[in-house]
Amino acid sequence: MTTDVRGRFTVVGIGPGDPELITLKAARLIGAAPVVAYHAGVRKQSHARRIASSLIPAGAIEEELRYPVTTGTTSHPGGYVGAMAEFYESCAVRLSAHLDAGRDVVLLAEGDPLFYGSSMYLHDRFKEIYETSVVPGVPAFAAATAAVSTPLVRQTDVLTVLPGTLPEPELARRLADTEAAIIMKLGRTFPAVRSALEAAGRLEGAWYVERASQPEERWLPVADVDPSSVPYFSLIVVPGDSAPAPASPAARLRQESSEEPSVTEPVEVTSGGGEVLVVGLGPGPDGWLTPEVSAALDEVGHVVGYAPYVNRVPQRAGLQRHASGNTVEVDRARHALDLALAGERVAVVSGGDAGVFGMASAVFEAASDPAYAGVRVRVLPGVSAVQAVAARAGAPVGADFAVMSLSDRLKPWSVIEDRLRAVAAADLVLAIYNPASRSRTEQIGLARDVLLEQRKPDTVVIVGRDVGRAEESLTVTTLGELDPDSIDMKCLVIVGASSTRVTPAGQVWTPRFVR
Repeated sequence: MTTDVRGRFTVVGIGPGDPELITLKAARLIGAAPVVAYHAGVRKQSHARRIASSLIPAGAIEEELRYPVTTGTTSHPGGYVGAMAEFYESCAVRLSAHLDAGRDVVLLAEGDPLFYGSSMYLHDRFKEIYETSVVPGVPAFAAATAAVSTPLVRQTDVLTVLPGTLPEPELARRLADTEAAIIMKLGRTFPAVRSALEAAGRLEGAWYVERASQPEERWLPVADVDPSSVPYFSLIVVPGDSAPAPASPAARLRQESSEEPSVTEPVEVTSGGGEVLVVGLGPGPDGWLTPEVSAALDEVGHVVGYAPYVNRVPQRAGLQRHASGNTVEVDRARHALDLALAGERVAVVSGGDAGVFGMASAVFEAASDPAYAGVRVRVLPGVSAVQAVAARAGAPVGADFAVMSLSDRLKPWSVIEDRLRAVAAADLVLAIYNPASRSRTEQIGLARDVLLEQRKPDTVVIVGRDVGRAEESLTVTTLGELDPDSIDMKCLVIVGASSTRVTPAGQVWTPRFVR
């Protein structure tokens, strides 16, 4: 009786290029492998095989897996993605023949196999079929950091690894938001990467490293690199020590003083006229950002806000970003005011209009502390979500209307119910912000029931979701037919008055007159 014994598939990391950086375990497995596989570039010798050549047994079967295309054009009907998918499938067929015959296969992987490695695509195909394992290797960025002999991260520094293929604005934003970074996948992307580093204020102190740990290794400041000389086997090291130091908030100014002032005693601003601008970014599209706000964002040194809103501000040299969570509005406002006390110009950002359930009120609440008496606060308007949804629907708020939030985080639900009844009794159009969230799913249903106490079931209702974005949707329904389960945190709801009408084309408007 014969037993079907399949071979084992092992992906072995062989490091960035120096054969002496191959681990002992990797060397042992390569030296005993019946089958050794490796990738090779188009019209190029395999870099992986060159690194491990002295370890491959003389009698081993070698499988060269040559890419059909890299980043160039291809005539494949599925394009680059289709060509690569077909390639990996053909590689799997070739290696499966060895595994099914009981021969172990070792696949060489440069650097670390699971760090931007091509080997992971074969591992994904085999892990449910054969016995598989992965041997880690020294990643290229570790060798590059060692080459420049500069600490990458210290203590609580955050390290971000970024592909240079990211869109330039996104790359600049992420570089500005981290202490240290590694940028991979250079080559033709280098000019855009350099521009992103400059926009993020991280060009100074960034190192370019080419062919780390190999005989041809070289490194120099990114600012000194000739873009035409950048090969694929290169990366950029942005040490945490190169990050700009945060501006000193008022707390630090007080600590530096020999006599700390009391909380009711204004701190003298000695470093210039600090100011806080509270700005509305609009509901989403860049076209809805006002020229006034855009100009202000070009001039401030700091942007403070809820992370998704901070992320919408284009990065540029000299701009520092301070992102935080969604429920710390007053703490966020104090941070902005502290920066202004130190003489900085600061923008606090909100989606929509900052004065409509945005950060403006929170900033004035924090600024009521006498410690901030010397800080100037200005509010710059933005396009509000109710304006955007109303415009998409037609003219539902063309007459008297009210605006409410269903969030009961800062006010009791009983107050919300009383106000809903008052709006319903006054027969006002009602725009509802924050109709639901992950933790608040029942309020919109309760609000509908309260309104139905005085409003007819056929009252017009508009539900706008992600208005202004690619996934935008607009639904016109009635109060009686409104499905609470269809409402989420991305929605704004407009409940019409008794006079609100729907045109044959489905547009909603409210007459200016009352009869």
